This record gives sequence, structure tokens and C-alpha cells, in this order.
Amino acid sequence: METGLGPVVSRRSVLLSTAAFLIATSSRRTTAKTISGVLPWEPNGGNPPVAAKLGPWEFFTAEEGRAMEALADRIIPPDPQTPGGKDSGSAVFVDRQLAGGYGAQEGLYVRPPFITGAKNQGTQSEGGPRKEYREGLAALDRACQAREGGKRFADLPDDRKDQVLKDLEEGNLKLEGVDGKSFFALTIKDVQTGFFADPIYGGNRDMAAWKMIGYPGARYNYLDWVGRHNERFPLPPVSMTGRAEWTSNNSGAR
Repeated sequence: METGLGPVVSRRSVLLSTAAFLIATSSRRTTAKTISGVLPWEPNGGNPPVAAKLGPWEFFTAEEGRAMEALADRIIPPDPQTPGGKDSGSAVFVDRQLAGGYGAQEGLYVRPPFITGAKNQGTQSEGGPRKEYREGLAALDRACQAREGGKRFADLPDDRKDQVLKDLEEGNLKLEGVDGKSFFALTIKDVQTGFFADPIYGGNRDMAAWKMIGYPGARYNYLDWVGRHNERFPLPPVSMTGRAEWTSNNSGAR
């Protein structure tokens, strides 16, 4: 399958091809302060995003969270060098985004009429991503139970999970009351974004994705390396909150 769930193209190669775009985007907005008169430079003067907290699900129910982690781990399967979607925190990223501004459709015009637009116009729906995930995960489990001997998606062996997702993407598995292909596309986009986003948002734990692709992260200056193509950056990546070893109490970026 061309998106990487089959043997022709690996999922990891697809991830690498989209990494540069995903790490440059963020699902949350920040607001800069106005600078006037003097130089009011101070730590965190630009109103940085609030770090996602470790702990229970904030949007997903326990069953939804289990299904989301299973989806994330098949979209980004683990290998000996890099954790998969579950252990990298990609499902946690999606949960925190849905509990926040992304799920609430902040900054979007959400009044009717809701009309299906062109693909480049993005999703235009009344319910937004919260409704899409809530209904999509429930419909996915119902479809799996109907054809997989009563098992939910998270309870299937990996090969059956891959087949379910392949059928979902190709339109061969229909979800009751849900556009399965659109739901699957949304899930891939959000899981990939979480995998490559700054760890402050809950995914990319230990900056594992950045280490995999050699991305320097939020370093202040690496101008000497901008023009040095096909050379691995020699220093470890840095998140918005720094690195854990930079703090005496070891409470930095995770």
C-alpha cells in the first residue's frame, strides 16, 4: 500500500519524507508581546505554549486511548533504534490537542452552512476533530468486532491491524456513520505531527524522532551548518524547554 502500510513502501520512509513539513508546524498558537521603548528581553517573553502534562487522558476515554495508541503504533511501528507511535507519545499528543484549542477549533469560522469543499480547503465540518475522533474510534471498534470475531481494534494481532487499516484506506472497510477514509487520513496526519513535534506538546518523547532524522531542534544558532548538506549535525537536539541534563534537578524536556 502506497502510504506505507504494505510491503512496497516502508512507513518510516513516508515519515521521513514529511518530517521537514511537520516539525515546522504547530497545532497551538502563541502570542508575542509588543516590544516598545526599551529592550524587555526576559525568559519566556514570547508567551510560549504550556507544556503538556503527563498523566491520564484529557479527552479520550480509557478505551478510546487504547485504540488510539494501537493506531499510532501501526502508523509508526517501532524498530530497534526508534520507539513507535505509542511509546513516543504520539497518542498523548493527539489527546492533548483534542482537549485544547485544536479540538475546540479555535480561530476557525464554524458557523453554517457546512459545505464539502475542495481537498485543498481542508476539513469543513460542524463537529470538528473532537467529533471525528469520538465517532471514528467507536465505529472502528464496531467494524472490527463485526468481522474479527468480536475483537476490538486494539486486541487484534499486528498483521490483522494492518489489514484493517489497509482496507479502511482503500475503502474496502466501511465504518457506520463515518467516512472511514477521511478518518484514517486525519489520524495519520495527527499521529505524524505528534511524532515530529516539539516534546513540549506531549509527543516525540526524548526527542527520539529528531534524533532519528538528525534534526537539531530549537537550538539558538546553527548557521555554520545551514549549507552543509548530507552531513549529520554533531550535537544532540534541544527542545523548547532545553535538555534534561541542563537542569540540576533533571526536570527538563522529556
